[in-house]
Amino acid sequence: MSNELEGEELFLDRFPKEARIVRASLWSAFIALGIGGLGGLIQALHRTNYLRILESADYYTVLTLHGVLLAISFTIFFLVGLFTWAVTRSLDRPVEDIRFTWAWYLTMVAGTALAGIAILGGFVDSIPISADVLFTFYAPLQAHPLFYAGLAVFIIGTWMAGLDWFRSWWNWRAENPDERIPLQTFMVLMTMLMWYISTIGVAISVLAFLLPWSLGLIEQVNPLLTRTLFWYFGHPVVYFWLMPAYLLWYTVMPSISGGRLFSDPLARVVFVLFLLLSTPVGIHHQYLDPGIAEGFKFIAMTNTMFLLLPSLLTAFTVVASMEHGARQRGGEGYLSWLGALPWRDPAFTGMALAGLMFAAGGFSGMVNAGMNINYLIHNSLWVPGHFHLTVGTAVALTFMAGTYWILPQLTRRRVYSRTIALFQVILWFVGMTLMSNAMHRAGLIGMPRRTAEPQYEGFAFDAGFSTVAELDFQVAIGGTLLFISLVLFLGNVIVSLFEGPMEGPVDFSLDDPLSGPEDSPKVLDNLWLWTAIAIVLVVLAYSLPIAAIVSDGGLFGPGTGTYPAWLLGVIP
Repeated sequence: MSNELEGEELFLDRFPKEARIVRASLWSAFIALGIGGLGGLIQALHRTNYLRILESADYYTVLTLHGVLLAISFTIFFLVGLFTWAVTRSLDRPVEDIRFTWAWYLTMVAGTALAGIAILGGFVDSIPISADVLFTFYAPLQAHPLFYAGLAVFIIGTWMAGLDWFRSWWNWRAENPDERIPLQTFMVLMTMLMWYISTIGVAISVLAFLLPWSLGLIEQVNPLLTRTLFWYFGHPVVYFWLMPAYLLWYTVMPSISGGRLFSDPLARVVFVLFLLLSTPVGIHHQYLDPGIAEGFKFIAMTNTMFLLLPSLLTAFTVVASMEHGARQRGGEGYLSWLGALPWRDPAFTGMALAGLMFAAGGFSGMVNAGMNINYLIHNSLWVPGHFHLTVGTAVALTFMAGTYWILPQLTRRRVYSRTIALFQVILWFVGMTLMSNAMHRAGLIGMPRRTAEPQYEGFAFDAGFSTVAELDFQVAIGGTLLFISLVLFLGNVIVSLFEGPMEGPVDFSLDDPLSGPEDSPKVLDNLWLWTAIAIVLVVLAYSLPIAAIVSDGGLFGPGTGTYPAWLLGVIP
């Protein structure tokens, strides 16, 4: 593959400065993973009443910490580390200014620290700082201004990171005007274009409404408007987490399996589709909101169903690539080739199991997306069951498995124990299977999410063929196995830092696809065209619903008119 590292040269040797920033980003992700994972264990044992070490009021502080650290800090810190590696590697050039690179990393760290302080303040009654607003931080719940300021600073850091990668591509293109964008860089740029579009919603929500409201500059906000702006961002952020996993599935997993990517053009099409379709669908999270017309909800549902296409294309392309690798290793038959895959390699096995779990999450996601059947599971434990299959396994397990492959390139140290690593990824799969299965089933009988006490007073859930006690047991056991797996992962990674340097031949090169970029139309690399179309689709999907929300409830809530008095200059 042109412009890519070849042979046995380690990324650390080729780009030592960039390797340090990648390591720092990954370690920041792992710290968030460890703290957030502990919060997950506390929640699982508290809700199931197996072990309660805190008051129910503090449960929501833990829930917020768990959601923010895992869904935002862990995923995005890993993303920026992986993307820095991918752009630097695929363009075969260092970043343009390492000082700017460290600036966006430190900005993200500062944002996380500010938000974390606000959340942890909820444990201390004597200080007036708290942010028990959960990961879905829209009104009417209100957090301390420090929380919103931290989120804003963190988002700014991610914007700066994207600019860093675009600068590398712009300068590379000036030197290589006739070359196709290398696949990994193409994936990074498409992901960031989607991120820039989708974070407009959360930026407006935080800076124009939630932060001024928490500071007392405005008396109230329009809850439906802030909720809609959140979900404008809240659904595409799922793909922001997922697309780094796709990058690993498409570009790393085929080589680990002993083969080559089946189709570079199909991979590009998938990322173009995610850019176009990820953002105009957020209203499907609001089917039960009475302030949004049913027609807008129906449009969001149909748009969401189109997202099945890139997922199905991915399933075909990745499995075809795996089959090619297996047959290169001697695999034969219609299905027996599966046995020839490198199942003893924790990086491959973890990614393969993550992809399998993502398929299951896609099926439960279709239930979430349907207007009629969504009413059955809305705001129930089914929903956490679904996203623990997606971000909790498809993303998190892929990131952990990918770490076993990329870590030696960044440290020149071998993984301490591949046996522990293999056991760890399998244990995560087993734990999540138990916990997520029980969550889905509990959701079907109406058990709520986001609550410290899942049982209503004087009411017992009818679990049909199961009992609530059995479902609680599965959640508790599954959550415990997940935490054990997490401890094994972090321990294995930490001990690996003290291992001796790798010996003998090593090869982290990625082979050329069976069908390369020359087989795809050049229009796929026209980033500005696809960005323009994506913006048009967003405007079509959201302009009328938001206009109706503001018309009915006011920009800052009922009774305030369109603008607050202080903005009009009535109040100094």
